[in-house]
Amino acid sequence: MVKRVALIGSGLVGRSWAVLYSRGGYYVTLYDVSNKILDQAIVLIQSQLASMEESGLLLGKTAADCFSRIASTVDLKQALDGAVLAHESVPEDIDLKRKIFAMMDELILEDTILCSSTSCIVPSIFSRELRHKANCIVGHPVNPPHYCPAVEIIPSPWTSPSIKARTIEIMESIGMKPVVAKRESDGFILNRLQYAVLQEGWRLVRNGVCDAKDIDAVMTGGLGLRWSFIGPFETAHLNAPEGIRDYAERYSDTIVRVSKSFGIPEPMSGEVLTSMAQYLEKEMPVEKLGETRQWRDDVLKRIAVFKNSLPPKP
Repeated sequence: MVKRVALIGSGLVGRSWAVLYSRGGYYVTLYDVSNKILDQAIVLIQSQLASMEESGLLLGKTAADCFSRIASTVDLKQALDGAVLAHESVPEDIDLKRKIFAMMDELILEDTILCSSTSCIVPSIFSRELRHKANCIVGHPVNPPHYCPAVEIIPSPWTSPSIKARTIEIMESIGMKPVVAKRESDGFILNRLQYAVLQEGWRLVRNGVCDAKDIDAVMTGGLGLRWSFIGPFETAHLNAPEGIRDYAERYSDTIVRVSKSFGIPEPMSGEVLTSMAQYLEKEMPVEKLGETRQWRDDVLKRIAVFKNSLPPKP
């Protein structure tokens, strides 16, 4: 049976989904508002597939095979025709997402999954008024999705259990690693953790404890190395002789004491922003950010290849 997905939006995330779904054997129709935008996206998708084939990241498939399953259109109805899943990846604008989902709601099959790549907008906000609101769910990837397999699955209070189960199944079938939230939460899981680190790093710089470069060094030379293959709770479990219960007994009081000093959230502005920008614009000049992003992606590709070769945990 031919499996079809519709991808709404052909930016970085939409293009990555095209690579991933085609890698998983799905026929992909990419939708955007102009043929010029789509033509540019198709060229970039073909290049990305070739790069992933060279690195052995296409799950045994060839770039040509994957690319043969990708088409594009400026006709939303055509894009959605026969799709088992429609995955939206437009900018983080609530009104725009409501508009797109309302349009899809009128065109889809009764059992088509309506999925959003949104990073922070809970699905109940843009699905509340839809006839097919039970079909709506969030599938938020990590940037860049083709090298970072985690994807947050966020159901709304009215998302059908079968829609959630099918979304998880599809994500696993294309090589992703679903992280399933039990309920909606502003910022989901990934960004709540990411923002906590950014906010505390900001406070440490503002309070004169260290410079921004020191925060980055702690991550790249310390915490980030461990967290790239074992998570923070797994790290804690291994950091006490008898595991997590022992860790909690030894360190809970210290963690609570330090946590009480974190303070309230702060706006990212003022003198701290100025010093942060000076450091970052020297390390990564704005005019070379495109090259630096490509370097980041190349490193992530190597890490993805390496992680695929790691032995399983005992």
